[in-house]
Amino acid sequence: MQNLKSKTCTERSRSIQNLKWVVSALVVTFAFLLFTVNFSVAATAQAKHYTELQLPPLPEIKLPKYERFVLQNGLVVYLMEDRELPLVKGTVLVRTGNRLEPLEKVGLAGFTGAVMRTGGTTKHSADELNEILEQRAASVETAIGETAGSASFDALSENLETVFGLFAEVLRSPVFAQEKLDLAKTQARGAIARRNDDPNGIANREFRKLLYGKDSAYGRTTEYATIDRVSREDLLKFYQQYFHPNNMILGIVGDFDTKKMRSLVQAKFGDWKPNPKITKPQLPEVSPANSGGVFFVNQPQLTQSSVLIGHLGGEFNNPDYPALSVLNEVLNGFGGRLFNELRSRQGLAYSVYGFWSPRYDYPGMFVAGGQTRSDATVQFVKALEAEIKRIQTEKVTPKELAFAKESTLNSFVFNFQDPSQTLSRLMQYEYYGYPADFLFRYQKAVAATTVDDVQRAAQKYLKPENIVTLVVGNQTAIQPPLTQLAAQVTPIDVTIPDLQPQAKN
Repeated sequence: MQNLKSKTCTERSRSIQNLKWVVSALVVTFAFLLFTVNFSVAATAQAKHYTELQLPPLPEIKLPKYERFVLQNGLVVYLMEDRELPLVKGTVLVRTGNRLEPLEKVGLAGFTGAVMRTGGTTKHSADELNEILEQRAASVETAIGETAGSASFDALSENLETVFGLFAEVLRSPVFAQEKLDLAKTQARGAIARRNDDPNGIANREFRKLLYGKDSAYGRTTEYATIDRVSREDLLKFYQQYFHPNNMILGIVGDFDTKKMRSLVQAKFGDWKPNPKITKPQLPEVSPANSGGVFFVNQPQLTQSSVLIGHLGGEFNNPDYPALSVLNEVLNGFGGRLFNELRSRQGLAYSVYGFWSPRYDYPGMFVAGGQTRSDATVQFVKALEAEIKRIQTEKVTPKELAFAKESTLNSFVFNFQDPSQTLSRLMQYEYYGYPADFLFRYQKAVAATTVDDVQRAAQKYLKPENIVTLVVGNQTAIQPPLTQLAAQVTPIDVTIPDLQPQAKN
């Protein structure tokens, strides 16, 4: 009996102890919840709407220190020290471009730029170059684009002399190995065979032809026949015509001492003979190939249409370029007129855009477009045209103007994220004959742009009556038909010409 009482007391004691633990846990939990709620309420009370946030002004952007000099042979050199990382990179701009190649040999400039590096030099084969560079985690690359040729290198600062020496070799003594040209031509043929796989690629290619002309230096395309006409001798002649020190600008940025770098540039390039007869090339003339019209590329496999509309534009040095940049921001992006109207309100577009897109030394384009459902194609084109006319007739609101200017000016800082970006811009300005402070002048002009400036620029430069319209899509699925846009719709045949027999090189 005594044992039973003792056991009963022990169990009661344990129950009381457990109850105390439960009560204590509940008290702690309640206190924690009370604290959390009070903290959340306090935090909510202190939080502000994003429109009430006061952000500090963007810091003033200044150019890093740099040195510019010219060797006796005419080579222009920019040096900009950047000791943040043990890296050095450099670029050469060459006054050339594929717009200068003959019409019957389209592809020549691109082959010259590629094989200049892949074909090796008089001192090192391509394989030897690759091995030396790979062992040092370095690179040397060359290319020729539409308006310029380029060569570049990247190296650790400890390997600078070796890599810079190879860079100079590639520029000064390429051999243009025949087998590497053959390989480049094979790759180009493969690109031609695949060029109709992407509807957006078709649209961009054919739209340039419609604006500039299919035989224009800015609209023509590489074909099997033009590839076959290019020989190794053509590459040598093209190289010899343009690659001279007095036709180049060299820029180097990174972890180096400027005095030592000047000596290295002099050692590797100083004895390169200039071409005293070289002059700036005569640029191809540009005139509109079409002053309106609706054009169509039938791609029966598509379930949507790729649409481009537009006309020829202008150059960066146009005094109204800042106002046109603000106009771009009014039209584009989240909150822009095109997005709000065509995508959000009408639900017509997967993507939509409209840009005044200038070039440095020849007329660019004004182009608008996007992708839409096949059965919404006509409505999409009409809506695009309506927005272009609206920005001419309906002034932007002060709110639209403020947002567009702020977006443009805030993005300005991204032009100077690192010294190499800044140096590249300085070189481009000299290459195209722009003042070194062009971007800062542009920045001030954007800040001064008014509502009236935007409307005046839209009325002066946007030409709805001259708009060329191109649709790449499924003719059967486009309902209503494109004849609702124009009585005459011109079909474009994008069939790839048959492979021609390869010419003997």
